[in-house]
Amino acid sequence: MKNQQPWVPPLSQIPSSLTPIVMMQKKHYGDALYPTRWWGRMPRLFWLVALFVGWLERKKARLAPELRALLMTRVSQQCHCAFCIDANSLRLAERTGTLEKVQAVAHWQGSLLFSDAERAALAYADAMTATPPVITHEQKDAMKRFYNDEQICEMTALVAFQNLSARFNAALDIPSQGLCDSQRKPDA
Repeated sequence: MKNQQPWVPPLSQIPSSLTPIVMMQKKHYGDALYPTRWWGRMPRLFWLVALFVGWLERKKARLAPELRALLMTRVSQQCHCAFCIDANSLRLAERTGTLEKVQAVAHWQGSLLFSDAERAALAYADAMTATPPVITHEQKDAMKRFYNDEQICEMTALVAFQNLSARFNAALDIPSQGLCDSQRKPDA
């Protein structure tokens, strides 16, 4: 872990019931992800959360992988979750093959990198993440222009999931794991 210790300490030993998840994390990231050491206090709930995100990230999802990563990164930023920003920025960089959108997502309204469909989805994610969530008629109309009802429902589930994850991690001060150096400038 990084310098600052969270106010609720991580588990020193992850329950053996989470071994399959830990093995997948080590294969993909080189180590167990930090939140596993907190969620591990509730293995059954953690499995449910993992299955939920696994379903949202399935190969036949209704939303494109890049859009999913974009929305998850934006919600992470809105919730001020250091770990989620790090992990989702890595996912967005992997899916786009560049850091351009990673570096621009915090200021998406002023960036030319995002399509009108992405802008509608980002506005919807911002509105859903606000407390209380306020989705305007204009935002609903924009969403209907670019997405069908099934995609909107799946996007709503994705944004809701990311809010759950980011708010859990942020509340417990789970730090960034250094997975994505999103501050690095692209090669000139």
